[in-house]
Amino acid sequence: MHRQEVPFINVISTSLSTPNLFPKRIIMEVEKDQTVSSATIPTIDLSNVDKELVARAVVKASQEWGVFQVVNHEIPKELIQSLQKVGTQFFELSSEAEKEAVAKPENSKDIQGYVTNIQKDVEDKVDRVDSLFHNLSPPSWVDYRYWPKNPPEYRQVNEEYARYVKKLAEKILGWLSEGLGLDHEALINKGFGGGDNVVYTMKIIYYPPCRAQANLVLGLQPHTDIHGLTILVTNEIPGLQVFKDDQWFDVEYIPSAIVFIIGDPLLRMSNGKYKNVLHRTTLNKEKTRMSWVVLLKPTYDMIIGPLMKFTGDGDETPKFKHITYREHVDRKVNNLPLD
Repeated sequence: MHRQEVPFINVISTSLSTPNLFPKRIIMEVEKDQTVSSATIPTIDLSNVDKELVARAVVKASQEWGVFQVVNHEIPKELIQSLQKVGTQFFELSSEAEKEAVAKPENSKDIQGYVTNIQKDVEDKVDRVDSLFHNLSPPSWVDYRYWPKNPPEYRQVNEEYARYVKKLAEKILGWLSEGLGLDHEALINKGFGGGDNVVYTMKIIYYPPCRAQANLVLGLQPHTDIHGLTILVTNEIPGLQVFKDDQWFDVEYIPSAIVFIIGDPLLRMSNGKYKNVLHRTTLNKEKTRMSWVVLLKPTYDMIIGPLMKFTGDGDETPKFKHITYREHVDRKVNNLPLD
């Protein structure tokens, strides 16, 4: 297995006059509507005044990589820092009792709650990865029993972050809808069930330094996401990698950047046009890595499948059956064929 090191790309700019979607070489390719080809995962500047160019960049990144980062996304840097601060404070509480107070109940079929996963490497050395899940939206799905009470500002910060991330997700999904030749609201309404029905779940993952060999221990095994869209920020410790062209690529850390990952349902909704990227997370031997992940998914009874209309007159044919999201989850969890 080959791991390729990729250079850091600094594309953060407050200037609205400079087209800063990608590094200069890639901008020229996008403007000519050529295929974006780079050893670096796309980083897109949402402040660019040419929104058509921004939209095309989002669509191309989703088609060719299935992952991209966005900067200048209007989520305040201070809010992201607060989100990271309260999450870190919870996981570093000295009192295990306070963590167990929001623990996932034993035998619960719901994913919400605090959990600890024990992992072993080939030499039976043990490491742990802690996670906290709780729904952010819609209100009918929110259960504050699984929201930490300490630190006390945890709820306020997460609810404010949820408001911003929903607006950003709808903007990205709007561009992806138009990239399929559909109206701007198609994916959010027809794919995910409409604004007040789309489920947003917060997942915070805490990877302490691993005692085993870091290159042998994976925090998360290679997988594609069961959820429709994954929206994440991390601390400064790298570890997220994506698979493309028979190689693993590091997702470089850019302060305050938001990472988007295309999941299985979007692959189905787009009839395979958007890539559900294979990715994994590695652990660090010396430093703690954390990630704050918002999972965007339809309700379990929502039908997912290609959203485009197929006339049968030589047009592209549907590649996926229409199934409920619950059936998709059940089949993937049980390693059954999806079609």
